[in-house]
Amino acid sequence: MKAILTYIFIIFIGTSAMAQEEVKVTITTQPVVLDITIEKSEVKEQKVARLYLFKNSRVKKALAFKTKRNRSKMA
Repeated sequence: MKAILTYIFIIFIGTSAMAQEEVKVTITTQPVVLDITIEKSEVKEQKVARLYLFKNSRVKKALAFKTKRNRSKMA
């Protein structure tokens, strides 16, 4: 019974939504004027900044170093 009532309710809402009047909208177009000037500036010095995701990344990188003796040897 609940399924039948739900189905009827959905059909009722759908038909009432389709019965709405459509409103025509008038569209006006206007021309677009692009006035862009690009100024070049000379870059004398570039600075590089590193952004680490974790706050202890420097410490972890320093502690994760490997020496020649850490490598596995082939027999």
